[in-house]
Amino acid sequence: MLLISYDIHQTKLRTKFSKFLKKYGERLQYSVFEIKNSDRVLENIQTQIKYYFEKRFSQDDSIIIFQMSKQCKITRYGYAKNQESDVLIV
Repeated sequence: MLLISYDIHQTKLRTKFSKFLKKYGERLQYSVFEIKNSDRVLENIQTQIKYYFEKRFSQDDSIIIFQMSKQCKITRYGYAKNQESDVLIV
């Protein structure tokens, strides 16, 4: 699982970036996306960021990608608690 957090000041670029991320995962908060997928998807995302988005960034823009492992503990409160995805198959 990946968590991608971004802070992009230009509205048009920020909108394009959020639409780009929606193809891969779901929005957790305004500028945070959760992506449940493979290393290949991560590679595709990083390539797009590097070759398309990065050259459009200003010095104030930032993107942080967190690669989460199964050992990471996630605690959710409020509405986010509804997005827990533990599935029990009997």
